[in-house]
Amino acid sequence: MKTADFYYDLPEELIAQDPLEDRSSSRLMHIDIETGEFEHRHFYDILDYLEEGDCLVINDTKVIPARLYGKKKETGAMIEILLLKRRENDIWECLVKPGKKARPGAVIEFGEGLLTGEIIDVVEEGNRLIQFHYEGIWEEILDQLGEMPLPPYITHKLQDKNRYQTVYAKNDGSAAAPTAGLHFTKELMEKVQAKGVKIAHVTLHVGLGTFRPVKVEDVTEHHMHSEFYMVEPDQAQLINETKANGGRVICVGTTSCRTIESATDENGILKATSGWTEIFIYPGYKFKILDGLITNFHLPESTLLMLVSALAGKEHVMKAYEEAVKERYRFFSFGDAMILI
Repeated sequence: MKTADFYYDLPEELIAQDPLEDRSSSRLMHIDIETGEFEHRHFYDILDYLEEGDCLVINDTKVIPARLYGKKKETGAMIEILLLKRRENDIWECLVKPGKKARPGAVIEFGEGLLTGEIIDVVEEGNRLIQFHYEGIWEEILDQLGEMPLPPYITHKLQDKNRYQTVYAKNDGSAAAPTAGLHFTKELMEKVQAKGVKIAHVTLHVGLGTFRPVKVEDVTEHHMHSEFYMVEPDQAQLINETKANGGRVICVGTTSCRTIESATDENGILKATSGWTEIFIYPGYKFKILDGLITNFHLPESTLLMLVSALAGKEHVMKAYEEAVKERYRFFSFGDAMILI
C-alpha cells in the first residue's frame, strides 16, 4: 500500500482559515460505510444519524496555549518554543526555533522574566528538554504569555482562543485541538442526550505529530508519534454496556477512535487504562469496538485520511473527497465535517 494512493488535489482556497460564527452550521457529508453512497447536509442535522441507545465518544482534552516567544538571555536573540510533552518537575519536551541557538545551558526569558527556561538536553528529532522556572501558577502564566498553536496551514490570527477548543474541553494537555468536536455547541450536545444517546468521555492529548506528513513510500513503514491517553472505569463501562445492549459506538474524531481502539482487547472489551499509544490505523485494520466516526476532512497522504479509509474503504473515501472538492467544502481544522456510519 503506497502513501501516494492517498493523495488528492486540494485547491488552497478550500483550506478554512477561520471558524464559522456558528459552530454547528458547517456542512456535513454522510458516507454510508457499506455502500460508499454520500449525501450533503449540515452539522446540526447530525441528530438524524444518531439513534437512542447509541454512545457518542468525545475527547475532552484541552488545548494549552503552547506557543511561547522569548529571548535568549545571553544575546537577546528571539526564540520560539512549542510545548509538546510535560515530563516531570516543570520539565517539558519542546520544539525550538531556531534550534542552532538553543544548546544545553542556554537560558530563555519570556514576558520580561516572568518565566525562564533552561535547555537541559537535546532528545529525539532535535526536540529540547527545557526546565522552566516561575513564581505563581503555571496555567495562569501560560495563559498570559502563550498563544494557541494553530496548525501550519492556518495563516490567519485567531481572534478568540475559545474557538480552538471544544465546548466540553477540560483536561489540559493538547498541542492541537481534536477538531471534529469543534462543530458541537452546548445546545446540540443537549439535544443529542435528549434523544437518548449516551455521551462517553475519554482523553487523548493531541501531539503535533498529528500534522507530521508520511514521508515513506510504503504506508506500513511509517512510525506513529506517541500520545498520552486515558479511559476512566465508568466511561469504559458505559461504552461496553452500549455494545452489550446492541447500541453503536460512534467516535467524535480520530483521537477518540485511536483511544478506544488502543484500550480495547481482542474480545472487544474496552479496558479502563491510561498510557501512551502509537496505534496506526490504515486499510486492512479490523475495528474492535468502533461502529461509526464523525471527523473533518484531512490532509492528503495523512495518517488521518488512512484511518478514515480503513473504516469506509479507500475507494469510497477518495471518491467522497473528490466530491467534497467539487462541492467546495471547507477543509482541515476549521473546515466542514463528515459522518461515516
